[in-house]
Amino acid sequence: MKKKRIAIFGVKYFPSKGGTSRVVENLLWELKNHFDITIYCYRHESASGFMEGVNTIQFNETPIKGVGVFLFYFKCFLHIMWKGQYDVVHLHKMDGAFFLPLLSLKFKMIATSHGLPYLNDKWSSIGKFYFRRMEEMFIRSKANLTSVSKTQVEYFEKEYKRKVLHIPNGIHRIEKITPEEADEILKKNEVEGEYLFFAARRLIPLKGCHTLIDALKKINYQGTLVIAADVEQLPVYTEQLRKTAEGLKVKFVGYVSELDVLNALILRSKFFVFPSELEAMSMMLLEVGSVGTPIICSDIPQNTAVLENGEVLFFESKNVADLAAKMKWAFENESKMENFAKQAKEKIEKKYLVEKVADEYIDLYNTIILNN
Repeated sequence: MKKKRIAIFGVKYFPSKGGTSRVVENLLWELKNHFDITIYCYRHESASGFMEGVNTIQFNETPIKGVGVFLFYFKCFLHIMWKGQYDVVHLHKMDGAFFLPLLSLKFKMIATSHGLPYLNDKWSSIGKFYFRRMEEMFIRSKANLTSVSKTQVEYFEKEYKRKVLHIPNGIHRIEKITPEEADEILKKNEVEGEYLFFAARRLIPLKGCHTLIDALKKINYQGTLVIAADVEQLPVYTEQLRKTAEGLKVKFVGYVSELDVLNALILRSKFFVFPSELEAMSMMLLEVGSVGTPIICSDIPQNTAVLENGEVLFFESKNVADLAAKMKWAFENESKMENFAKQAKEKIEKKYLVEKVADEYIDLYNTIILNN
């Protein structure tokens, strides 16, 4: 039987660069066996042959901050409307909700929220205004709505009285990790012995790295902290971190895009510290937990909705003193931290493997297609 055709709209990077693009990429490995998938993405030399069974429509990236992304979405919209022959169009991220009303005139739509961007202080007042309007267009659209975040589902229902289906992020089971893949990065940055690890797609204040550095200074930490993130997002913030970190052994190794290499760095680390102040549903948290490295984690609702006490060691978000105390406890109770990590890994492999998550989308796609 001929596969039904699904278009994926709103994701810029394929292959992924982490975050939402990683969420979608993981799903596509499963969905491509059930549907004829086309993804709209930035032009990339590896995109067209990256995943057998997934078609790509590629557009050049316009290097104009803010406006460039909207132009990309506009090109995707035009192609979908005038050339697309799809049974379902799936919009990922609310950024592109501007196009939902017109797309809904021609296609059956799913729209998925991956976060509330206007809560991120990196955006200007104009940017925040735009994202709030996109939230309103998202929630009032005729699309079938989903969110990766349980807390956002609760927010949408309370604020707008609109039910949104919660479908969490999912990851692949890790069968094998080759630690040697991390050796070059560690050697290049002169990292020897054990280290604490912090990683993010972008090094921005919401990820809480400043809280971590302040806590390490408070306990006079003598080991090494490795920070893997894009330091060019907010250069002023990066420079502030470098100055604050004077006296500590802190290595900024840049963003690590390849998941295999990132997993190897996670595996090699003593503890992974996750001080994020805001998330939707963190892929990083799932990925670290699946590796089996102990986690010291902020107690924001988006994290406590995924893992519990006894699976990670929580500290009060933004509280330097509490993080310092929790890290000191972790160093003094390494066997308990290892047991926490074991419990987290078991929980993630039971609830958050992408095969299970993909089944929910397969059922949703089929239900929408059948309801003519």
